[in-house]
Amino acid sequence: MQLQVSNSPFNHEQAELLNNLLPSLTENQKVWLSGYLAASLSVSNPDTASVSVVATEPDAKTVSKEITILYGSQTGNAQGLAEKAARMLKDKGFHVTISSMSDYKVNQLKKVENLLIFVSTHGEGDPPDNTISFHEFLHGRRASRLDDLRFSVLALGDSSYEFFCETGKQFDTRLEELGATRLFPRMDCDLDYDEPAAEWLEGVVSSLSTVQGNFVAPANEQKAPIGEKTYSRTNPFKAEVLENINLNGRGSNKETRHLELSLEGSGLTFEPGDSIGIYPLNDSALVDMLLHELNWNPEEMVKVNKQGDLLPFREALIASFEITVLTKSLLEQAARISANEDLKSLVLPGNEEKLKKYREGRDLLDFVRDFGSWGESAQEFVSILRKMPARLYSIASSLSAYPDEVHLTIGAVRYESHGRERKGVCSILCADRLQPGDKLPVYIQHNQNFKQPVDENTPIIMIGPGTGVAPFRSFIQEREETEARGKTWLFFGDQHFVTDFLYQTEWQKWLETGALTKMDVAFSRDTDEKVYVQNRMTEQSGELFQWLQDGAALYICGDEKNMAHDVHHTLIEIIEKEGRMSHADAQAYLDEMQQNKRYQRDVY
Repeated sequence: MQLQVSNSPFNHEQAELLNNLLPSLTENQKVWLSGYLAASLSVSNPDTASVSVVATEPDAKTVSKEITILYGSQTGNAQGLAEKAARMLKDKGFHVTISSMSDYKVNQLKKVENLLIFVSTHGEGDPPDNTISFHEFLHGRRASRLDDLRFSVLALGDSSYEFFCETGKQFDTRLEELGATRLFPRMDCDLDYDEPAAEWLEGVVSSLSTVQGNFVAPANEQKAPIGEKTYSRTNPFKAEVLENINLNGRGSNKETRHLELSLEGSGLTFEPGDSIGIYPLNDSALVDMLLHELNWNPEEMVKVNKQGDLLPFREALIASFEITVLTKSLLEQAARISANEDLKSLVLPGNEEKLKKYREGRDLLDFVRDFGSWGESAQEFVSILRKMPARLYSIASSLSAYPDEVHLTIGAVRYESHGRERKGVCSILCADRLQPGDKLPVYIQHNQNFKQPVDENTPIIMIGPGTGVAPFRSFIQEREETEARGKTWLFFGDQHFVTDFLYQTEWQKWLETGALTKMDVAFSRDTDEKVYVQNRMTEQSGELFQWLQDGAALYICGDEKNMAHDVHHTLIEIIEKEGRMSHADAQAYLDEMQQNKRYQRDVY
């Protein structure tokens, strides 16, 4: 029977999707799906939650209680979700082994029966740094068959990038190619990942509850998102602004804000290398220009989340939804409910490059002006918008040095595109509209992949041009407080010495006290020939390599596409030259440093 709006509770789009899917399912898949849906209903409905739902799955095996969780994380999101899932599964009686992919012994994989992968994607579809070795092994010729493995992948990404969740998709495909069986379909999560991650974990638990041919829904269990108690990304703390200072001198081409926030009463703690997430507000002037193009009442109430919370349309556009980025998903969804034929044509298969080019440098106002609005109400218009994502910034202070405070270094983003001035949502909020006494919704993003050595005697080399110097201010403050003895070397760069030497007096003080052993600077616009941090590294190649030979840990923070990429290649060249190695051996040297956590990057 074909599903239609008239003979089912589904809308036209849902009915069409189901009509395409259901004929392709095997009998086992249909039985499994019916059991899972019944189980999900009992879990989410308090009136029926005490009833166990049993659905027979033909030829099902007894499922092992042993679960291996592997995570690959650049900023800490995937690791945090993996750790929370591990705690939840342990509470349900499963035996859980959890590890980062970089620490996992790949020859153990063929012994695993149940595998859960949590992995993010960054840059242009690249795997996180602590995923690279495992990713290469699994996709190489040495990877063995995994016919007895059951797995599921939770992929994190940002749908504004072309290769959304690419690393997770690659793991999912490769494990299937090696003979493994999905115990639950892969979930691709955008920046607002809490609810889909919880849905995925619930599905995984339901699959893992299959015992001797029976699918058993857990009784008396309420559906809950994966999230921390107290203040977290889903329950941010409203931090008061203590200071907001422009670090650049008069005449600079840049504006870099030094922000000091109070965490008093929050209970939030952090370590050097962690980040802070800020939920910003959109510029009201941009929202008013958008409303001018739309036909709906700015005071009309709209739902802003699945819980049904209501806000006036204008306020919702300011506080709850992203309007400065066009994702591929947004344009595709808008095309389905828009009458504009040009838009429908733009998202057709074969027009990927044209679609990508259109999205670059444009925002929602451009889109509405070009193709008109969609839907028949303000509610339908906002229903496909992405929630306002938090902006992450490296913490620039030590909690030991400044208790109950957190400091940030934020570069104001201003540029012109397609004939209009553009502004960074959070950076310009901080630069133009934020005053001492105002409050910002914040949370701490812990990042175990960017941490100082456990042994305080280990030398460290820090490379951070521009705002990338922020975490190294935190590093040195912490080392001063703990009286760490290891040598420290900072490479810093910007445009002009006079106007752009961020935290200059602090670095000079630390050089005098010995908290900072050595500093090299590069100011690219002060000479005819542009000089960058990688040029200073090359000039100091002999000493830099000796530090590495002496066991130094090396840290990079800043722009990944240009600076971090160039610095990485400069490091290989230095190792190759000073160590008298082949290019391959120099690459292997750096790979080993990364494996031993002596080469860490906080890049964006």
